[in-house]
Amino acid sequence: MDLQLYFKTIEHDRGNFKKNSLGEKVDSYTDKAGFPDLEGVDIAFVGVKEDRGAHNNKGCAEAPDVVRHFLFQLFLRDYKISIADLGNIMPGNALNDTYFAVGDVVSELIKRNIVPIVIGGGQDLTYANYTAYEKMEQVVNMVTVDNQFNLGEVDDELNSNSFLAKIILHQPNFLFNYSNIGYQTYFVDKNATELMASLNFDIHRLGEIGNQIEDVEPIVRNADFLSFDVSAIRQSDAPGNLNATPNGFYGEQACQITRYAGMSDKLTSVGFYELNPSIDKNGQTAHLCAQMIWHFIDGFYNRKKEFPITSKKNYLKYRVALEFDKDSHELIFYKSRISDRWWMDVPYPPQKGIKYERHHLVPCSYSDYELAAKEEMPDKWWKTYKKLL
Repeated sequence: MDLQLYFKTIEHDRGNFKKNSLGEKVDSYTDKAGFPDLEGVDIAFVGVKEDRGAHNNKGCAEAPDVVRHFLFQLFLRDYKISIADLGNIMPGNALNDTYFAVGDVVSELIKRNIVPIVIGGGQDLTYANYTAYEKMEQVVNMVTVDNQFNLGEVDDELNSNSFLAKIILHQPNFLFNYSNIGYQTYFVDKNATELMASLNFDIHRLGEIGNQIEDVEPIVRNADFLSFDVSAIRQSDAPGNLNATPNGFYGEQACQITRYAGMSDKLTSVGFYELNPSIDKNGQTAHLCAQMIWHFIDGFYNRKKEFPITSKKNYLKYRVALEFDKDSHELIFYKSRISDRWWMDVPYPPQKGIKYERHHLVPCSYSDYELAAKEEMPDKWWKTYKKLL
């Protein structure tokens, strides 16, 4: 596939940036340099200048270039990088044309073992990101950082307020698990939380997760792709969003979440959405988004290559026997000798096929092991087992 057909050039002169800054290191698609050679590239920036599906946030299409302005001024740590900026995907004649382009590009990059960082644009582009995995017929786990679920109403057209419902109802369906990080109860209808529970999805309130941000790590480590809505960050830290509210994550917490995402060996794409430069204050939100992307890159270049489970000598294996739901179960946990991170093994139910191979080893925390040792079944284990049925 000729990816260049989907992109427009950006203005970027490496000579204008300080030595060792990201701008000096990234190979960008410009009129002068041409389209980057993707051989050996680890990460690719994909700007999407599309906001027709952005609910109550027109103007977010201008975010990609503004984020680049701040991102390229940041300095990297002591590791060798290979990053390309492919430029911007411009709006298609119809919104579905943009979705098709984004899905095609993300799919092709993943096939080439390149992690796309999508800079939107509205969060409805998450749907386009999902279709990339459909094109590869890959069952996936999706995580959104958002103050609500974006289910919308039954008859709503696809937009940033309804994309999750469209993904859930999409056929054929390749969504194995959905996790929300940071929803705020007063924005979510009780019926929506009951629906999430009935689908065995994982939802985590801001109040639950905000005081223990380290609990986000195993949630994100289980994701194939992550979608980050800027409105999940409190307005004082990220004013550049027409849907911003007083409560949300602090800026440093947002950066910690994206660093966890970067460190996940399983995660193959990430998107940042809903930044609206037209109402930003002194570029504060754009600068924060740039730092979030920097933290993702920093996490990526500190990956431990622990998924799927590698040589058994690198792991400690723990067995816990317990009675649950009138049945006997042996729960198996693995602890990495390298990173001290934990996983639990959820066995396949009888007669299940290979398509769930990537989803039966579930990232967890030491507290999940402690729970099992107290003869209590960890919620993660049970929800995963029920989805495998």
